[in-house]
Amino acid sequence: MGVIRVRESGLFTTVQDLGREGFAFLGVSASGAADAISLRLGNRLLGNAEGAAGLEMTLLGGTFIFPQGATGALTGSDFGATLDGERVDLWTTFAVKPGQTLRLGPTCSGARCYLCVRGGIAVEPFLGSASTHILSGLGGFEGRALRKGDVLHMGAASGLARERRLSARAVKMAEPRRVLRVTPGPQSDWFDEASEPLFYGSTYRVAEDANRMGLRLEGAAIPMPRDDTWPEETGGNAGPSRGTGGMVSEGVTLGAVQVPDGGMPIILFVEQQTTGGYPKIANLISADFHSLGQLRPRDEIRFERVAWETARSLLSEQEELMASEELIFE
Repeated sequence: MGVIRVRESGLFTTVQDLGREGFAFLGVSASGAADAISLRLGNRLLGNAEGAAGLEMTLLGGTFIFPQGATGALTGSDFGATLDGERVDLWTTFAVKPGQTLRLGPTCSGARCYLCVRGGIAVEPFLGSASTHILSGLGGFEGRALRKGDVLHMGAASGLARERRLSARAVKMAEPRRVLRVTPGPQSDWFDEASEPLFYGSTYRVAEDANRMGLRLEGAAIPMPRDDTWPEETGGNAGPSRGTGGMVSEGVTLGAVQVPDGGMPIILFVEQQTTGGYPKIANLISADFHSLGQLRPRDEIRFERVAWETARSLLSEQEELMASEELIFE
């Protein structure tokens, strides 16, 4: 098996796969790639399993040396990658000769770029996943972001490496959206009549402190539900006032849009807390999750409400294309 030597780690580079579902009852969120579509496509290009581990780089990429060579693919956002000074394109496989250096710079487009290698990144799994869970310091490479001098092992690969590129239709599917489609949240009917037009009619900006746990938004403040609109089991008029425990904590999901005191929405992300006590006005649809992973601080977004049937249809279309023979050109 070959290795990857980290000459420069970039701003925030971690080992990620598709995450560890099913452990929220232990307080462990799924983690995984922030833009799972890009990771899956990179692995498909290389003939890996879709969930093979790769490197997720955020805003500023790293510099990597391949002593034994490799076959790789870069997906997601354009970080201006070069291999020994020669430009490396996104969405296509490329061969790395022994001793060559892959260098990535600051992003030219979205927030994250993925480096996938044939055979995947080989690390000890935690709860069945190679993903780094930064908040708990578990999984990935020593439970942390990469540092200069780290050495990563690549997994074994079978068969011959082939040159492949992604179809234009697939690249279009992977493009991030700035109008995020949502379905109503579990507490959407707690908000007054003015809240919904305000939420869907406003433009929000991603805050500087957005991270893998959640994306804080700046913009129009959503009026908080009055205590007398909350169901009796949460306290209602007789219960504690809002902001002092009026809502009983409950399980939360990826993409939930919660409204804390102050009214500025937060979109829960891949390392979200597993329970929360703020009302949730909406939830991002699954087909748009990958767009969250490409949002940078100061990016502007809007929300569009869609029906449950539309959300299911859009996810089905996305998965049909992911499974299609038209996805990859050789």
